[in-house]
Amino acid sequence: MPETVIHPSAVVEEGAQLGQGVRVGPFCHVGPEVVLGDGVELKSHVVVNGRTSIGAETVIFPFAVIGEIPQDLKFRGEKTRLEIGARNRIREHVTMNAGTEGGGGVTRVGDDGLFMAGCHVAHDAQVGNRVILVNNAALAGHCVLEDDVIVGGLSGVHQWVRIGRGAIIGAVTMVTNDVIPYGLVQAPRGKLDGLNLVGLKRRGVARADITALRAAFQMLAQGEGAFADRARKLGAETQSDYVREIVDFILGDSDRHYLTPG
Repeated sequence: MPETVIHPSAVVEEGAQLGQGVRVGPFCHVGPEVVLGDGVELKSHVVVNGRTSIGAETVIFPFAVIGEIPQDLKFRGEKTRLEIGARNRIREHVTMNAGTEGGGGVTRVGDDGLFMAGCHVAHDAQVGNRVILVNNAALAGHCVLEDDVIVGGLSGVHQWVRIGRGAIIGAVTMVTNDVIPYGLVQAPRGKLDGLNLVGLKRRGVARADITALRAAFQMLAQGEGAFADRARKLGAETQSDYVREIVDFILGDSDRHYLTPG
């Protein structure tokens, strides 16, 4: 592991913890309660503040502001945190805020994510692994994004919304309700328009599971009874772990309604 290098113009406040091989570029500011893991790189003009930890080999590009206080008028200066995992790429002008006391106190971002220029991750959001936020996408407070989610450019996710594993949100879309795992959402007001079949195939999901998922989606879209009742019936009949994941997601606790097919 190479030595840690701090540019002479950077400010690293006393108390900050820097791992091995960290690179802090010109005009960066690192606050006194920040923890940077091994191999983290701050390109230049990056601000990392608050009780923020950043995992190994994450790279943050110019003018990103990471760990500042929530954009929430209820925030009164309580000690909350932002936890970012390993090997993330956080591009220019991205903002990620610390949590709030009322929301659990922690904003979390997993590993291996790509956060393109201008993205925002608000207070108390819980973001999984391998998530991609395309340019200027915004997550409101308390959102949950499970692993392998993609949110298209200029899209917004309403507070408290859950997006299940492997779902994809098209560009310029407003998502106000929960999205099932592997769902495909598009249109300005967020319509559940099918499954993320391209993503499933790219991840090597077996043809039998994809077939089961397509049949499950048709049952959810066109079956009899309320949406939750269709999901319960599907859960009783399916033998696919992928379909079971959708059923468990639908029947889990949520503060929002679900986007339904059609």
